[in-house]
Amino acid sequence: MSVIETATRKTARKAKGDGHLRRAEILEAAERIFVADGYEGATIRKIADEVGVSSTALYMHFTDKGCILAEICEGAFRNLLASNSEIAQRPLDAAVRTRMMLDAYMCWGLEHPNAYQLVYCPRNPAAVPLPEGAADLSRQCYDTFAGVVREVAANGRLRTGDGRSAAQALWMACHGVVALMTSRPNFDWADREELMRVTLDGMLHGLVID
Repeated sequence: MSVIETATRKTARKAKGDGHLRRAEILEAAERIFVADGYEGATIRKIADEVGVSSTALYMHFTDKGCILAEICEGAFRNLLASNSEIAQRPLDAAVRTRMMLDAYMCWGLEHPNAYQLVYCPRNPAAVPLPEGAADLSRQCYDTFAGVVREVAANGRLRTGDGRSAAQALWMACHGVVALMTSRPNFDWADREELMRVTLDGMLHGLVID
C-alpha cells in the first residue's frame, strides 16, 4: 500500500483476547492513517477498524490518538538517534562518518516510509507539532550529525560554507531524496542504492576537500 493511499481496508474483527495484544499493529495502522488522512482526519475508530479490533480494545493500549502519535514519533527518533550515536563514536575520519550517517538516514527513511512521512513531511506541521519527547529526540539526532560535520569544518576541509550551513545543506539534500521517493512511488526512479550513492558522491566530493 502506498504511503499516500487512504487506509480504507477493514480487517476482520479479531477474536476477544487477541486484539489487545497487538500494540505494534495498532502503531503501524495509525502511521498509515495519519499519513493518508492527516492527524486531524484520523480517528480512534478508523485505526481500530484498520487493525480489526474494537475501539474499546484499542483504548486499553492508548488513551487517545495523541498518545499514538507520540509513540510513533519517539520510536522513530530513538532508532535514528541510536544509529547516529553509534556512527559518531567510531574511530573513523569525520568525512567518512558524515557519509555513513547520511546513508543510514536515507536507508531508514526509505525502509520506514510511513513513519518518515509522518515525522518529516506532515500535511500541516503548525496544526500538529511534534510531541515534546519526540522533538527533543529530533534535536539530539540532528546535533549528533551536525557535530561530526563541524569536525570536518574544524579540520579546514570544507570548500565552502561553515559547519552549520554544510550540515543543514547535506541534511536538506538527503531529505529531498527520501521525501520524493516515498511520496512519489509511481515515478520511474533509478535504482535506490545508485541514487543514494550518486547523491552522496555529488555532495561530499563537491563540499569536502580530500
